[in-house]
Amino acid sequence: MKTFISRCLLLLALVCSCSAADSIWDLCNKNSNVSSSSQISKNIDSILATLVSKTPSQGFVTTTSSSYNKKDNVYGLAQCRGDISKTDCTTCIQDAAKKIREVCPNQSDARILYDFCFLRYSQENFIGKLDTGAGLIYYNVANVTETDPKTFDNELGKLFDKIRSEAVLRESQGLGKGKTKLTPFVTLNGLVQCTRDLSALDCAQCFATAVQSFMGACHNKKGCRVLYSSCYVRYEFYPFYFPLDPAKTGTSVGTISSVRL
Repeated sequence: MKTFISRCLLLLALVCSCSAADSIWDLCNKNSNVSSSSQISKNIDSILATLVSKTPSQGFVTTTSSSYNKKDNVYGLAQCRGDISKTDCTTCIQDAAKKIREVCPNQSDARILYDFCFLRYSQENFIGKLDTGAGLIYYNVANVTETDPKTFDNELGKLFDKIRSEAVLRESQGLGKGKTKLTPFVTLNGLVQCTRDLSALDCAQCFATAVQSFMGACHNKKGCRVLYSSCYVRYEFYPFYFPLDPAKTGTSVGTISSVRL
């Protein structure tokens, strides 16, 4: 069942609404507790060191820290958003590796998501497997007033059909982005990304699950982000992906609320 998180955030848009240092979702599996002195914990540290060192050059890395006892194996994945610079990727992954050990210090199954990157590790081999088992929605509480709901739904649907089709192409590496004019003065911006370990079919399925939320908690809202471990989708009435439109930066984001999935 969906439960509302009892907090709203009043945000002012900076260049792209969040800096790399701001995490937007973390998840610690409380059933995966381990001792800080265990081999598993040491393997987690090894995984994080590999992800920090290797992710920026490729934008995406999967890795395994193996032990003689296979029960101590740890699997890791990190990915930066496909439109950001190597410098921003480096900063984000470093922040993620540090923060995840702070928020999930004794868990061997943990994940953390930032605007610019995603990092995950687990004793279970999740690599290449679709995961929409847990998620989070952020939405702008303001309703769309620039056009009628039916027109907005149609334009939103057409935009996301386009960028989802782009994202599943091999050369796109899971990223799709684009924009469309709602009125001569209002632009709808959209972005989708799935983790690059997924097949095209699983990527498309993850997007389809996420986009369904546009007609639920996010229906007719001025902005929405649906976050899963395998993918995320987002639309806003202001530019948030690179390259940015310099004429549109500094826009007020408004009041944001969230729903756990």
